[in-house]
Amino acid sequence: MQIGLIGCGNMARALARGWARPLLCADPLADRARALAAEVGGEALSSNALVAQRADLVVLCHKPSQLEDVASEAAPHARAVASILATVPLDGLRTAYPERPVYRFIPSLPVEVRQGAVVQAADPLGASGAEEAGALDSAVSELFAELGTLVVLPDALVDVAMGLMSCAPAYVALVAEAQVDAGVRRGIPAAQGAELVVQTLAGTAELLRRRGNDTVAVRREVASPGGLTARGLDALERAGLRAAFSKALDAVLTDEPR
Repeated sequence: MQIGLIGCGNMARALARGWARPLLCADPLADRARALAAEVGGEALSSNALVAQRADLVVLCHKPSQLEDVASEAAPHARAVASILATVPLDGLRTAYPERPVYRFIPSLPVEVRQGAVVQAADPLGASGAEEAGALDSAVSELFAELGTLVVLPDALVDVAMGLMSCAPAYVALVAEAQVDAGVRRGIPAAQGAELVVQTLAGTAELLRRRGNDTVAVRREVASPGGLTARGLDALERAGLRAAFSKALDAVLTDEPR
């Protein structure tokens, strides 16, 4: 399957590196498209229309506000379209790309190393019902499943999922930074503190997977009643850690400026 990327920003780059195959690329910044194409052994094209003409699957990686402008160029030529655009539901994609198979995904930055999560919007309408359309559905889902764990959710919940996992790499990086800063305040050199924290985060993620994502079980294994970890957890709770993450999700899901 020949993949074409329209938009070559950070998330497009993560997808391209995760897929590690030649891609067709187009971007308003021609140098950015050329750099990404050179990195993955692909080809930079001069227009969105050319990408749509030559790709079996067009992956929309541009800004959501550019949906109509890009579709005016690409829709007449596109065979199938997959979108990673935040806040653009399946109905919006169908309107922009009528009579074309459309798919909605939200990836997270770690797909670059095939360790991320990818959410796919379940399509209640399904494909056209033709055998080849069903094969395309499977092929597109498998393509994105190459990048990490694929989770299918109703379209109405995709933006909520985005707030949990697509934004999360920045949150985890902030948590790591805060932990390193706390260690530096107590005398740990920043470089060594970062190694300790980042490796512990990576190891804990793997441990949680092996424990069936049972966060309570892992906490109980580490925190003895009345022990050091229990005191630390209590401090985090009193500082409002849970409330902070809840507010972060609310902020992502509201259109009002904060």
